[in-house]
Amino acid sequence: MTSLTHPAQRRAIIDTCLAMNGAGVNQGASGNLSVRVAGGFLITPSSLPYDETTPEDIVEMGFDGTYVGRRRPSSEWRFHRDILKARPDVDVVLHTHSTFATALAVHGRGIPSFHYMVALAGGDSIRCAPYATFGSQELSDHAVMALEGRLACLLANHGMIVLGQTLKGALALAVEVETLARQYLHAHLLGEPVILPPDEIARVAEKMRRMKYGLPPDEDAAPDDTARPREA
Repeated sequence: MTSLTHPAQRRAIIDTCLAMNGAGVNQGASGNLSVRVAGGFLITPSSLPYDETTPEDIVEMGFDGTYVGRRRPSSEWRFHRDILKARPDVDVVLHTHSTFATALAVHGRGIPSFHYMVALAGGDSIRCAPYATFGSQELSDHAVMALEGRLACLLANHGMIVLGQTLKGALALAVEVETLARQYLHAHLLGEPVILPPDEIARVAEKMRRMKYGLPPDEDAAPDDTARPREA
């Protein structure tokens, strides 16, 4: 009997999918998730509820489109493959049908920089890719283009895609994108929101980058502006 490959990653994929539904950014068996492994990637199976999925159900695929497993891969495997091929900087592709992001997507609307937290998605906007039939190469091509220089995009009349280096990071970004979509929709109740300029989003992104590595947010911060640990 052949031993199961990548058992820890398979279990982590299932746990993340369950957490995705638990966080309210997905529901039922919709959405899908992939993780890069040596020579290819692992991906959730087609049409199987996450609470019924076992590690043996996770499908291992090569970048040539071949797969190994007792189930068929998600119908969206093409954009998982193509994104991972095009983006060596990420190892996780997460797709959801979250409510507020999808509400924007059905109008073909992305999320502009109405809030500085848009910078978390890698730029001064979260683009919306044009519509194409689910599972198609056309949809994959649109998604890859919308994600150029970004870590998230919406898919018209469909949902969202987020990218990450880890499962935890990708899920956190999905929750943040859904929060931004909800805030943007609510802001529209009062009229067109004020949009922050690209140079401000670039400034915010640099602050976030420094904080990620434990540095003060501003490189040239004056001593009085920089918090310091208290001496014992």
